[in-house]
Amino acid sequence: MARTPSNMLPLGTLAPAFRLPDTVTGKTVHLNDLKGKRGTVIMFICNHCPFVKHVNPELAQIGRDFQDQGIGFVAVSSNDVENYPEDAPELMQEVAKTEGYSFPYLYDETQEVARAYDAACTPDFYLFDEDLKLVYRGQLDDSRPGNGIPVTGSDLREAMDHLIQGIPISPNQKPSIGCNIKWK
Repeated sequence: MARTPSNMLPLGTLAPAFRLPDTVTGKTVHLNDLKGKRGTVIMFICNHCPFVKHVNPELAQIGRDFQDQGIGFVAVSSNDVENYPEDAPELMQEVAKTEGYSFPYLYDETQEVARAYDAACTPDFYLFDEDLKLVYRGQLDDSRPGNGIPVTGSDLREAMDHLIQGIPISPNQKPSIGCNIKWK
């Protein structure tokens, strides 16, 4: 299992705009359609990665816990489905329903969105403020498959709590670790 870290996009970066198809609803959506009043989480995930599978229940829970507090959530898969057919859009829809995602699961076929965000791994997390400026990027928490640490979402949860409460978010952030994005 490859262990690729996040590239750690510079804090303050403006979220690159995008229009992508939502595999759950079949509609094409724009970033502005998904933006939360207080902030927006954009996560790069996929269906087959063991690191994503390890945190999937927490991803679904964290979405439910924070959407009512004004945080928008978006999941994006940018993997090459020709070489990784388990990440195909129709299977993304199944995963979203099985895992109970309350947020869109978008398909980035051209991989332009992943490149714009400098995404490197799955999962890779980005939290933007109400003006779509990056305030957090990095890991969900310290849990990894097989390390025995419970999945809590503590790092991302703390960043969202601070954003909502108007408390500065520490710039000392740990990169996410996961499978590399499967580039074409």
